[in-house]
Amino acid sequence: MRPQRPYLLRAFYDWIVDSDCTPHILVDAQRPGLRVPSHAIVEGKVTLNVSPRAVRELLIDEAGLSFQGRFGGSPFAVYVPLNAVVAIYARETGAGTVLGPEPAEGEENPLSVAESPESPEDDPPPEGGGKPTLRVVK
Repeated sequence: MRPQRPYLLRAFYDWIVDSDCTPHILVDAQRPGLRVPSHAIVEGKVTLNVSPRAVRELLIDEAGLSFQGRFGGSPFAVYVPLNAVVAIYARETGAGTVLGPEPAEGEENPLSVAESPESPEDDPPPEGGGKPTLRVVK
C-alpha cells in the first residue's frame, strides 16, 4: 500500500485550516535531507508555521513537504522529508496528532488486517458444531 503519512498530514492540515486555526508541524532536524535555516533549529527540533498566510506553494507528496517561506524577513525554500515530521497541530488549541514511524519500504505493517489476531479465521466454531443459521424476526 501507499504510505499513510502524506494523507494524514493533508487531512490534519485541512482540518486545522478549516477550523480557522494555524497549522504548525514539529520536525526532527536530525533527519537527512532536511532543508531549513539552521538558526530555526532548537535542540534538534524545528517548529514550522505552515498556514496559508505564512507559506507559498505548499506541497505535500509521498517524499516530503516543501514550501516557500520567510525567516527573519528573508525568503527560504524549505524541504522536509516526510519521515522527519513528528507532529502536526493547531497553534491555538494544541489539537492535532503525533505521527508514528512508517514501516520501511518492503517491510510488513505490523497492524495489517491479514495478520490481525482478530481475523475471521481465528473465530471459534459456533456452539453445537453446526453452521450458523439466520431466521426472520417480525
